[in-house]
Amino acid sequence: MSAISLGLAAALCWGLHDIAIRYLSRTVPLMGALFFVLLTGLVFQLVVLATTDDLRMPQGDALWLSIASGAAFLVASLGLYYAFERGPVRLVSPIIGAYPIVSLGLAALTGAAITSGQIAAVVLIIAGVGVVAALADTSGDPVPAKGPTIVLSIISALGFAFTFKLGQTAAELDGELHATMMARITAIVLLVGLIVIRRASLAVGWPAIMPLIVMGVLDGIALLAVVSAGTLEHPQFAAVSSSMFGLFTIVLAWVLLKERITAPQWGGVVVAFMGIGYLAL
Repeated sequence: MSAISLGLAAALCWGLHDIAIRYLSRTVPLMGALFFVLLTGLVFQLVVLATTDDLRMPQGDALWLSIASGAAFLVASLGLYYAFERGPVRLVSPIIGAYPIVSLGLAALTGAAITSGQIAAVVLIIAGVGVVAALADTSGDPVPAKGPTIVLSIISALGFAFTFKLGQTAAELDGELHATMMARITAIVLLVGLIVIRRASLAVGWPAIMPLIVMGVLDGIALLAVVSAGTLEHPQFAAVSSSMFGLFTIVLAWVLLKERITAPQWGGVVVAFMGIGYLAL
């Protein structure tokens, strides 16, 4: 499987995950929700690891890279959850979905050859996702002050870019299963520390448990898919294609929730997939 295919699989999982966030964020404490999602993702990782490989921590530099990836993932997830809580989607998704620009920059800094055509394709993808999200019908949603929402979205975007780069480097050194397991353990430990410091509630309520478990499995599959690209050619393309999650969120809402998609939004979908198609050549 190519890095692009892994990224698209991750985008589909995160698209479903984010549909759930849009609705649970109104009734469930976000730190509690994130805790259950991360914990479920860790259980998923441990099951996969126990059945396919030896259950151990990453070794050497891979350990520290995995820990750093987990810290970045927690930052990215907190930014994502709180940004979506504030909304609107048309503001949050294009900003977070722009993290491939940072991913390409990090890849170039570490010696990857980035062509002008690839940069243009990434810009097309980000533009397509941005059009779809910017034209989303969220007229009924409350719109708080935009400044904090923009800051949270930028923090999330940077967090995702560093999560994927650090995780892919760790996977290249010592395997993706060990890297993602350590990253999740790190994220959970740090989140528990924040929950204790802030005395945040974990009372998500029984009706939310099953959706959160599903979200955790989806999140586990998605992160594993992107980090797995670390051993493939052009691993940064997995991060690029995974940024389509915002587009998939809206298309899935159209399929599952019968939300409306306009002609210009479909144009954005086509443009984004044109960019993906170019990268796949």
